[in-house]
Amino acid sequence: MSIRRQSIISSGIVYAGFAIGLLNTYLFTREGGFTPSEYGLTGAFLAIANIMFSFASLGMPAFIYKFYPYYTDNLEPNENDMMTLALFTSLVGFALVMLSGFFFKNLVIRKFGGNSADLVKYYYWVFPFGFGLTLYSLLEAYAWQLKKSVLTNYLREIQWRFYTTVLIILTILGTIKRFDLFIKLYALGYLLLAGALLTYLVASGKFHLRFKLSRVTKKFSKKISSLAALVWSGSLIFNIANFFDIIVIAAVLPNGLALVGIFTLAQSVAAIIQAPQRAIISATMAPLSRAWKDKDFGKLKQIYIRSAINQLLFAAGMFALILMNFNDAVISFHLQRKFLEVGYVFFFLGLMRVIDMGTGLNAQIIATSVHWRFEFFSGLVLLAFSLPLNYILAKKMGVVGPAIATLAAMVIYNAIRYAFLFRKFGMQPFTAKTIFTILLAVAGFLICHLLLSQFNGFGWIVLRSLLFLAIYIPGILWLRLTPDLVPVLTTIKKRLGLGKPKV
Repeated sequence: MSIRRQSIISSGIVYAGFAIGLLNTYLFTREGGFTPSEYGLTGAFLAIANIMFSFASLGMPAFIYKFYPYYTDNLEPNENDMMTLALFTSLVGFALVMLSGFFFKNLVIRKFGGNSADLVKYYYWVFPFGFGLTLYSLLEAYAWQLKKSVLTNYLREIQWRFYTTVLIILTILGTIKRFDLFIKLYALGYLLLAGALLTYLVASGKFHLRFKLSRVTKKFSKKISSLAALVWSGSLIFNIANFFDIIVIAAVLPNGLALVGIFTLAQSVAAIIQAPQRAIISATMAPLSRAWKDKDFGKLKQIYIRSAINQLLFAAGMFALILMNFNDAVISFHLQRKFLEVGYVFFFLGLMRVIDMGTGLNAQIIATSVHWRFEFFSGLVLLAFSLPLNYILAKKMGVVGPAIATLAAMVIYNAIRYAFLFRKFGMQPFTAKTIFTILLAVAGFLICHLLLSQFNGFGWIVLRSLLFLAIYIPGILWLRLTPDLVPVLTTIKKRLGLGKPKV
């Protein structure tokens, strides 16, 4: 019940955040707004900052996920040195990132100076952006274990985007007179979020620093080091593979940042499909850690199967809705016509999101188990396949190439993780309901496309969407595709006073 409740609340927060994100995207891409290159620079900042975080974290989020129950079960709060160890390690990691950044600056200039000059111009401003993301992500991992996923999702999904909205509007109004000031203020955003989360944790008495090694740290030091090293390597490999597409586009394609802007818009729209995944992950990390510690395989299988079908229902439906309305939306909302190219990129990135979500929480189940080393080796396969394919397809096919490469790499990556869990524990997330969900989404899309694709305008976007939902949602209920929908609807009816009257 706790997982469902937190997932529902977090999903609402995430979607509210995405609504603000869509507003930001519109303001970035509308006619007369920011240039595609300026919008692309914000996307490049996010990609590079995530890679910085992957280097700097040194596996500390995984350490928190895995060992939090051991620390809290065996230590008093004032004896708990877990966050001291995690923060100090990541601070050292980011110091190494900064030193590397200064050392390799000339290489960056050579690779990006020709096609993405503004990325070189604002090179040093990526570092405070990356440091803020690193610090916030570490505190967020700790807050998830405290079951504060609703708060962290609010900060990351709503507060971060609202901060960006304010900067955009101030720029449009002329209060921020130049893009130069905008991007510098944008680079400080995650530092402000990290400060807000840290303030809450300290004020609530949930955050403790102890500068003496506890008996838990001493007992598990070798396991902690081994876990951190391998998971760090695996997550680093995964994030490099995940964000390499933007790096390749910025480096090798003419007018790179403008094309990064197109790719970033496609990613932003595709991310709407992924919104419930983050909410479900944040709500289930603590129960997964506990289930592995207690060897509760029934709980693990239940989370695996339900996460897969619930995520697939969201993802397939949202993918169909966006795909059927995308080009019409670009025209109807007066976005710059150059962004019509985004539709082709979105198809592959959106399909990748559907596949990733439909395979459930395989990565999180492995990461919280004793077999977390497997993430490292599967990540090596992903990196070896993804990097050369991104480069080759970008050179041959332009901005669509990396989207195809990302889809192919993610299919292989999830297939490996699926096979591992099935062979090792006999767990797999698919049922007949998986097939019914896909068929229902395809049927709804085809009906709407055949009947209404020839019409354009905002009213027709609404009508197409309502027709699809009128097919999709009753279909979910009739086929009983998820056990979680009826309790949700019952709760909503009760809150609205629509339940049966008491007698």
